[in-house]
Amino acid sequence: MDIKRRFSLLKKTLIAVAAAGTLAALATAPPAAAAQPPSTDVVGGTRAAQGEFPWMVRLSMGCGGALYTPQIVLTAAHCVSRTGANTSITATLGVVDLQSGSAKKVKSTYVHRSPTYPTSTGGDWALIKLASPVTGIATLPIATTTAYNNGTFTVAGWGAASEGGAQQRYLLKANVPFVSDSTCKAQGGSYADLIDSAEICAGNVNSGGVDTCQGDSGGPMFRRDANNAWIQVGIVSWGEGCARAHAPGVYAEVSTFATAIKNAAAGL
Repeated sequence: MDIKRRFSLLKKTLIAVAAAGTLAALATAPPAAAAQPPSTDVVGGTRAAQGEFPWMVRLSMGCGGALYTPQIVLTAAHCVSRTGANTSITATLGVVDLQSGSAKKVKSTYVHRSPTYPTSTGGDWALIKLASPVTGIATLPIATTTAYNNGTFTVAGWGAASEGGAQQRYLLKANVPFVSDSTCKAQGGSYADLIDSAEICAGNVNSGGVDTCQGDSGGPMFRRDANNAWIQVGIVSWGEGCARAHAPGVYAEVSTFATAIKNAAAGL
């Protein structure tokens, strides 16, 4: 896929947020096509309970993320511009209500952007080191094998509840079913260029109605593992609009990059 075309489909780009003047979540910058009717929730989702997903992070540039270690947030590469020192990002943690007085806010000190993004090998992931470790908040482990790249996943974020909509004050959640690479590619258009080993699709292919949307980039897609614990299998990356039929969400396939993520985190 042409790099410029892929950037136009990202769930949330820095340029899109600046142009809109508002922050959004769970989707890609919508291409030229008719938008879906507004939804009352996170594009088919419901409000998350306080403490339900404690490792969820809201980043000040308008992206989501997950607490990978007490001092490192895992997000999308397209949410940041480069690897290097960076003190401009504020991470909000510990709340579902972004206006809550009990929210923990921590500045960034450094960003590591995947060196393989954007290339034909994919790798839409990045790490943000925080100024200090966060205490009292659980972290989210990542999948190290493809064993959990199937079934029904959960996504969550403070992004738009409808294509082109505004960000949400409260954390919303939704369930999305796995879509095989072959089925995802068969939807045509940008999906024909899906990177099998680096990307994973999820959503209701035929009916749409549930999806991540603008501003949710970098947020986790997760499910229960064999011990019934949450494990992250994807990172919100791109898609054609939000919750459209025949346009599933595309996520960075975490297991493919698990070793690279671990090694990069150890060096921060």
